[in-house]
Amino acid sequence: MVQKIMDGDCYNDAEIDRTLEALDRGLGCPSGYVSDLIYSADGPEPTAAEVVELALAHRPFAL
Repeated sequence: MVQKIMDGDCYNDAEIDRTLEALDRGLGCPSGYVSDLIYSADGPEPTAAEVVELALAHRPFAL
């Protein structure tokens, strides 16, 4: 799913949004986290596998 977004293989913005929301839920991340990993990466663009690894490594912190 991440690769599909990164390749631009989604039909429209609504499909991208639905896919990103599904990834956030499925990977246990806060809303927008996966999107930030894909689009806001500093340095070289991460691979789809790296995005998934970073998302899976995300641990919420207690306030």
